[in-house]
Amino acid sequence: MPPTVLWFRRDLRLDDNPALLAAAEQAGRAGVVALFVLDPALLGPAGPPRRAVLFRCLRALDEATGGRLVVRAGDPTDVVPRTVAEVGAGAVHCAADHGVHGRERDARVEAALAAAGVPLVRLGSPWLVAPGRVTKADGSPFRVYSPYARAWRAHGWRDPAPRAEGVTWLALAGDGVPDDPDLGTTVLPPAGEQAAREAWRAFRDVRLSAYAEGRDRPATPGTSQLSMHLKYGTLHPRTLVADLGESEGEERFRGELAWRDFYADVLWHAPHSAREPLHATVGQIRVDTGPQADARFAAWAEGRTGYPVVDAGMRQLRAEAWVHNRVRMVVASFLVKDLHLDWRRGARHFMRWLRDGELSSNQHGWQWVAGTGTDAAPYFRVFNPTLQGERFDPDGDYVRRYVPELAGVAGKRVHRPWDLPGGPPEGYPRPLVDHAEERREALARLAELD
Repeated sequence: MPPTVLWFRRDLRLDDNPALLAAAEQAGRAGVVALFVLDPALLGPAGPPRRAVLFRCLRALDEATGGRLVVRAGDPTDVVPRTVAEVGAGAVHCAADHGVHGRERDARVEAALAAAGVPLVRLGSPWLVAPGRVTKADGSPFRVYSPYARAWRAHGWRDPAPRAEGVTWLALAGDGVPDDPDLGTTVLPPAGEQAAREAWRAFRDVRLSAYAEGRDRPATPGTSQLSMHLKYGTLHPRTLVADLGESEGEERFRGELAWRDFYADVLWHAPHSAREPLHATVGQIRVDTGPQADARFAAWAEGRTGYPVVDAGMRQLRAEAWVHNRVRMVVASFLVKDLHLDWRRGARHFMRWLRDGELSSNQHGWQWVAGTGTDAAPYFRVFNPTLQGERFDPDGDYVRRYVPELAGVAGKRVHRPWDLPGGPPEGYPRPLVDHAEERREALARLAELD
């Protein structure tokens, strides 16, 4: 048998990897080329945190394959067939990519390989239930989460695949893994398959039992923070659900994995929703532009709005390339409903700074807040940043952690610094806008669409 090529993309692990099992079985002693292509179409738009995480995952994978990971830069349409020809491979194995760019890229690569008589074999995906698998009875896609989640559970998923043992990895020259970009003061957690496993065990054994309540408290480590590992496939969601029981916390966590699959499914059926409103009517709502709008966007992005929980969230994004999910909703609502700016500006900013940068989850999470997405009760939901802070950060610890100007303000008072004697502490701004007024303005703009 000739060797095979395993084209790694979003499955940067050796455990529970069906494509690896198939590639190794087909090749036998002829061996497998472990290939990763640095595609400029994907690498270019990624911000420094995502590039750094990717490079660290690749270094970990290279170590796991005994230094045999072949990293080559260029267009996969050229690189993959050239690698196949170089070793005389009989097939290219990979996990299916359901993303907008991934589908188009794979179709081009498949056509180029077919010209040489070599198949592109897709097996597995980054999802529990692959996009397009779950539909309504009439075959149309779901646009609301709850009925999707019921069908998703009824569909089910496979058990984790066994680890491939005794794989013969072929040595081949490559371009190597680039050096990490300059991250400034941003600090990232460990990356790679081993780090992902350790992160899951730490969450499962310590925090999962309290997840149902703890997930909404940004001051405490109540969430899994596994999105980065799921994004790059150093951990597959099959591994997670295989460990889950039926407690309230475990059931809630399973539901979050359903949200992840749901948004991927929405993007599969509506590729335009990566850049445009899913619901065009609400997408026509009037937004602000011009110098004042740009100045307000900069204040939001830099955490200088004068609303403590908003500023803490935006500074957490810069510090850790991650934001607690509850806070993500608050900062997104503030940009869209209080500052009246286009949700796409915020989505792009997050994609630049996030260490995970899952396109489907990011874009549709923003659209959920903006009222242009899948939610059945959209635009009139306006998060009050002060009340959200007082409710979910009642002791103020989250705000004080990321907003040092307010470190000396005790307890819940930190969420209303304008009410302090003498106003906000030195260096901290007064509110950029009046929330009550901007809420009325947001609803007035919605009424304009009638």
